[in-house]
Amino acid sequence: MNEKTIVPALLDRYGTTYAEEAGITLRDTPAPLYRLLVLTVLCSIRISAATATAAARELFGAGLGTPQRMTGAQRRVLIAAFARAHYVRYDESTATALGRGAELLLDRWHGDLRRLRDAAGGQSERIGELLQEFPRVGPVGSGIFRREAQAVWPSLRPFFDERTLAQARLLGLPGSPAGLAGLVPPEGLARLAAALTRASLEHVGADELEDAVELRPTG
Repeated sequence: MNEKTIVPALLDRYGTTYAEEAGITLRDTPAPLYRLLVLTVLCSIRISAATATAAARELFGAGLGTPQRMTGAQRRVLIAAFARAHYVRYDESTATALGRGAELLLDRWHGDLRRLRDAAGGQSERIGELLQEFPRVGPVGSGIFRREAQAVWPSLRPFFDERTLAQARLLGLPGSPAGLAGLVPPEGLARLAAALTRASLEHVGADELEDAVELRPTG
């Protein structure tokens, strides 16, 4: 396989972003960006991405998709949502982190993460630093947020963390953000980054990807 076949196969098999899996229609508006922050917090512990995205869907289904609703939520509502998603080991600490994070967002950024972006001058590294002021969001979490947010924040593009770059090299793709950016349109970078992340988590090499393509039904 070469780049012209690897990238379409990778996107076809693994190209769902984590925001999409969590039911977030990502736009450059306050509510979807906040939901992405919630997802980031949920993903920032040692728990499967499937469980984290399921927990996010349960929270949003319970009406907790804005910082205002999150700060006003009864704790039992959050815990019940986590239980439905089987996100139980860290439910109490996560409920606390989400509540404090929502308060910080409202107090400092008036509920709008675009203000954080603008305060950072749109610079990726500075955005990452400011994101880490939210409870539980560390370097990995800030990378998760930026990886997904580049779909709607062009100043972040191209964003690929070390995991995605290592996976790209394993598949014979360019091992730099600039090199990967030449493989898809700008609006497709978040999908490519998500696909590389998912392939990495499943330990997919070039041979496995080629086998998956050959086994895929046609017509």
